[in-house]
Amino acid sequence: MAVDKELALALYRIMTEIRQLELKLQEVYRSGVMPGFIHLYVGEEAVAAGVCAHLRRSDYVTSTHRGHGHAFAKGIPAREIFAEIWGKATGCCGGRGGSMHIYAPEYGFLGTNGIVAAGIPIGAGAALAASLEGGDRVAVSFFGDGAVNNCAFHEGINLAAAWNLPAVFVCENNMYATEMAFARATRNTDVSTRGPAYGIPGVQVDGNDVLAVYEVAGQAIARARSGGGPTLVECKTYRTVGHHEGDPGTAYRTREEVEAWKKRCPLRTLRDRMIASGLASEQEFQRIDEEAGALVRAAEEFARNSPEPSPETVLEHVFA
Repeated sequence: MAVDKELALALYRIMTEIRQLELKLQEVYRSGVMPGFIHLYVGEEAVAAGVCAHLRRSDYVTSTHRGHGHAFAKGIPAREIFAEIWGKATGCCGGRGGSMHIYAPEYGFLGTNGIVAAGIPIGAGAALAASLEGGDRVAVSFFGDGAVNNCAFHEGINLAAAWNLPAVFVCENNMYATEMAFARATRNTDVSTRGPAYGIPGVQVDGNDVLAVYEVAGQAIARARSGGGPTLVECKTYRTVGHHEGDPGTAYRTREEVEAWKKRCPLRTLRDRMIASGLASEQEFQRIDEEAGALVRAAEEFARNSPEPSPETVLEHVFA
C-alpha cells in the first residue's frame, strides 16, 4: 500500500504510547507497589493500533488477559488504565477490575478477560446487539492462538457467520499459549484457514507491520459495516516479554528466537521504513517518543497519587 505520512505517524504514536505505557507498568509492578497480576503487550502493539484506528467510540471491542494495548487504542485514557491496574479509586472500574478486567462500556470496551476465548462469544453478542439496533456499528474480538481450539472460538464464530453479524475476529498469533507452543497444541497452525470452514473470509497478515494490519483490518471492518458479515483476521506477531511479569520467557523459548523477533519490532520497522524512504525524519519520531513519555509519566503520577477505594463502597455493584 502507498504510505501516507500523517497516517503512519499517527499509528506510530499509538504504538509508542502503548509501548511506553507497558514499560512503565512493568517498572512500577517490579517495584512491588502495584498489586495483582499483569500480562504485558510488548511486541504486539501493531495489532491494536492498526485495528482500532478504524473503530469509532460507539463500536465494540472485547479483549484478553493481555489487553492494556487494546484498551488504550480503543480510547480509554492512559491515566484511567494505569489507575485501574494499580487498584485505585480513579481507575475506569474504580479499582475493582485490575489488569485482567478493565471494562469501560462508555468507550465501547467490553473488557479485558481472564478467561481464555471468553471474549469471542461476548463479541458475537455485541455484534448481534448492533445488528438488532440498526446502523453500522461493528464488534471486534481480540484473542490469542491459545483460544482457537477452545469451544468458545468455534461457537462464537459459527454464530456470527450463521447470522451474518457485523463482527471481526482478530487472532494475535504469538506462537505460545503461556508456555505451550502453538505447533505442539494443534496440527494446523494457520488460524486464518479456519474462517472458510464457517463460510467467512480468513486473512493472514504480518502482525508486526502496522500498515499491513491497518489495511487488512480496514477491509474487514468495512465489510462488516456494510452488511457483508464477519471476517477472521490472523496477525502473526510475538510477545518479546514473558507470558506474565515474573516469567522470564526463556524456559520454553530460545534466546535466539526472542532476539530475532525483537529485530522485527513493529515500532522500529515502521520508523526505519519512513526514514529510509525520506517520508519522515528522525526528529519527528523523537518528538513523538518524548510526547508519549510525558503522557505516560503523567498517567503514572495520577495513579500514584490517587486514593485507594473506600472500604465503605465494598458492596456497591453487588447484585446478589
